[in-house]
Amino acid sequence: MTVVVEPNRAARPELLERDEDGQRLGALLWRHGPGWRAVSSAVLGGGIGARAWVMNVQVAHGYTRTDPEAHLAALARRAGLRGPGVGLMTAAEVTRRGTAADGGVDAVATAGIEVRGWAAAPGAGVPGPQAPGTINIVVTVPAPLTDAALVNAVATATEAKVQALLDAGHDCSGTPTDAVCVLARAPRPGGPAEPFAGPRSLWGARLARAVHTAVGAALPALS
Repeated sequence: MTVVVEPNRAARPELLERDEDGQRLGALLWRHGPGWRAVSSAVLGGGIGARAWVMNVQVAHGYTRTDPEAHLAALARRAGLRGPGVGLMTAAEVTRRGTAADGGVDAVATAGIEVRGWAAAPGAGVPGPQAPGTINIVVTVPAPLTDAALVNAVATATEAKVQALLDAGHDCSGTPTDAVCVLARAPRPGGPAEPFAGPRSLWGARLARAVHTAVGAALPALS
């Protein structure tokens, strides 16, 4: 059976602004509506499931709230959002986002790497809520993916992020609080879905190239 690919109308976010903590802060909002599924590591709406919107919210440096999920939910209500969605946080300026498109796949990244390092570093982990994510990636794929392919897409996006960091000359694999969200079309009832999203699969290759370019464009220049 043929996988149905529909136009990627969820790709372009709108910019919202608000006053908070004495600062003017932004947020990127995707209002893609029904018919989409997401896989995400986000604090709000993480995991795999149907999601009607995605919001990447900028917060102040030194963010100290211990209820980020409730904070994001309140901001979503303030924006008039209804239904299940994904909420990410970042201390990076969302207006300095990097964007890229490849074969119908669209990627948007926000990035700041003041606190960076290698994933396999020594030392104990930090219990409890962590600070807002620094490199956040949102990808939209206009084709249905199986659950396994959605997980595969997260791995592919992460590999592409690390490649972008190394290509830009940064000595790290990311920051301790990076987050990712991959949106894909929900399969039609009884219909097929793409089973693979690794870097050499059809959609995974496009996703990898788009994420690599978007992260590279969002990264601050080396001083």
